[in-house]
Amino acid sequence: MDEQLALKLFPIHERACPCCGENEVDPAFLERLVKARLDAGIPFPVNSMYRCPAHNREIGSTSDNHPAGRAADIGCTDSSSRFIMVAALIRAGFTRIGIAKTFIHCDTMDDNGTPPEVIWLY
Repeated sequence: MDEQLALKLFPIHERACPCCGENEVDPAFLERLVKARLDAGIPFPVNSMYRCPAHNREIGSTSDNHPAGRAADIGCTDSSSRFIMVAALIRAGFTRIGIAKTFIHCDTMDDNGTPPEVIWLY
């Protein structure tokens, strides 16, 4: 993976946990996210990527994907961008996508390691 490109598209401060600054993003996950971003051709503003276990619990999440460094919440508020982003995420190999009014969650594995193909709404 081109780390300089990854840094340009997803700077360290966007990847890191907001409470402690740790940045344990899985390299294969980041490579897939860079691929989706390039395919989409539009910005992927990161709301949340890596979360340390303490922060993950603090915000009420029970998922292991953010603390494992293999999930991201990408800001998105309009239908056209949402369509472009979701299509690019699927083409890049993301198999789990959650859609909310203001963001799109993406990851590739559920908590037990099974890669189901699902899209859900928040």
